[in-house]
Amino acid sequence: MRAAALLCALCLLPLPRAPAGPLPPGAAGTRAPPWTRAQDYLKRFYPSDSETREADSFEAQLKLMQRFFRLPVTGVLNSRVIEIMQKPRCGVPDIAEYSLFPTQPKWISRVVTYRVVSYTKDLPRVTVNQLVAKALTMWSQEVPLSFRRVLVGTADIMISFARGAHGDSHPFDGPGNTLAHAFAPGPGLGGDAHFDEDERWTDGSRIGVNFLTTATHELGHSLGLGHSSDPDAVMYPTYRVRDSKNFKLSPDDIEGIQKLYGKKSKSRKN
Repeated sequence: MRAAALLCALCLLPLPRAPAGPLPPGAAGTRAPPWTRAQDYLKRFYPSDSETREADSFEAQLKLMQRFFRLPVTGVLNSRVIEIMQKPRCGVPDIAEYSLFPTQPKWISRVVTYRVVSYTKDLPRVTVNQLVAKALTMWSQEVPLSFRRVLVGTADIMISFARGAHGDSHPFDGPGNTLAHAFAPGPGLGGDAHFDEDERWTDGSRIGVNFLTTATHELGHSLGLGHSSDPDAVMYPTYRVRDSKNFKLSPDDIEGIQKLYGKKSKSRKN
């Protein structure tokens, strides 16, 4: 299933005012019972606009999740589902009906600007800059886009690290759970990517959350992609440890980004 085809919901609200948000307080990682945590998870990542009874809505949402993660579609909460719900992930819904991308927005200009507004204390600034550039290069190698870093003013993509409430109505939730979120291309907050400073960010050389893999994922959102149900895809919603040296886009990611922007000519790619 292609990443772009899902264009799953980087956010719940209309473009581009609401990014993917974290789980509500009392969700995963607390003493709340599994049923309560599951309800919170499904409301955040598989929202429903139906006015059906709560039990029916829960079952329907759970089936959507099971279908997305390629599990047996039973509508029954089990250990496998709970295991997935407890994994760190990108803070975006996984169903297209609630996407920020109903019309597959993309950047019109072939040169997209970006700026790192604030940094994490876990990595040197030069390392963060290098990893952001590397993440963007992975995408630009496949499509006719180029990226230009700016040091001051407003860029198309504003990148920042923050804790808790940080001005976009979607506060981060502390270590674990939601790692980051991003906005679809567009004015204002459109394209911006936010990373939870309460995580322990790493360049892959030590224990922690690999910033390169997370940034590549979030910047895919910033370019207009939603989540993919392909476990090998960078745009898969849950985080997993990857080898930074051999890290690259999957065929699913490439197909998705080329659906939006077209293929890069061989002369430019080489």
